[in-house]
Amino acid sequence: MTLAIDHINFVVSDLERSVKFYTELLGFSESKRPHLEGDWIESIVGLKGVVADVAFIIAPAGEPRIELLCYKTPKGEALPANSLANTVGIRHIAFRVDDIHAVVSRLKDAGVKVLGEPVVVPETVVTHDAGHKMLCYFHDPDGVLLEITEYK
Repeated sequence: MTLAIDHINFVVSDLERSVKFYTELLGFSESKRPHLEGDWIESIVGLKGVVADVAFIIAPAGEPRIELLCYKTPKGEALPANSLANTVGIRHIAFRVDDIHAVVSRLKDAGVKVLGEPVVVPETVVTHDAGHKMLCYFHDPDGVLLEITEYK
């Protein structure tokens, strides 16, 4: 039986850039930074010659952690379709914030393109226990689709 979500993995092209994005713009803190190499990791991921660095980050409210994984070898490729909201597969992760407009402003000031201004989900669609949901989509430096959400 599943107990909880342990972590969510994002493969990134530049570990330092991604750590800076998630910690400075979104308020996460870095907790660990392991180096991955050897037979053990190759057997897990099914790739040969794996050399990678990881930064685990965590939101102020706690887990699950996000694992930012940067492969030095073998290098993967970015697929532009993965940045689109309608591509099949895991598509985005949503971060709960307490002031969506302040976060959007901080993102824009840092040069991050948001896909649209924050929008309130109509009550006729759904109302969550936490209240009415307002949300906004944007991309991280590698094109990972992200959402920020505020409930009132």
